[in-house]
Amino acid sequence: MINVDELRQILDLARDHEFSELELEAEGFKLRIRKGGPVALQAVPAAAPVAFPAAVPPTPPAPPAAVAGPAADLDVDVELAIVTSPIVGTFYRAPEPNAPPFVRPGDQVKPGQTLCIIEAMKMMNNIDSEYEGTVVKVFVENGQPVQYGERLFAIKR
Repeated sequence: MINVDELRQILDLARDHEFSELELEAEGFKLRIRKGGPVALQAVPAAAPVAFPAAVPPTPPAPPAAVAGPAADLDVDVELAIVTSPIVGTFYRAPEPNAPPFVRPGDQVKPGQTLCIIEAMKMMNNIDSEYEGTVVKVFVENGQPVQYGERLFAIKR
């Protein structure tokens, strides 16, 4: 169950980052916060330990976009899928400090494949690819903080 201090941190996070909706579910509880709406905290039967899921974004994933610019080392006419952060936290490219990254530019990825981890409130959240293609760009350095909606990867589809 969540304690009062953790609940305050969650509410502060939602307020500070102006989320329009935030839903958290963990062992024994479910919390849904909607801006301008009611706050619901309910007990949920837990069959097995549940990993802390990433916050549900209020909008669908960003559609593939063409990325262009003089500093980008990407093809101008290539259709890219941009993977963005679904939560605020710390970005990690690998499962452990000395382990190789989950993916590197040039790697082929498939839907469901882990791209990185974002640590939020001491919980590790795997960020999985929704796309099949080739990683062409990693926008964030390992160990850097990320914001909701910030670009993490570009995948050539």
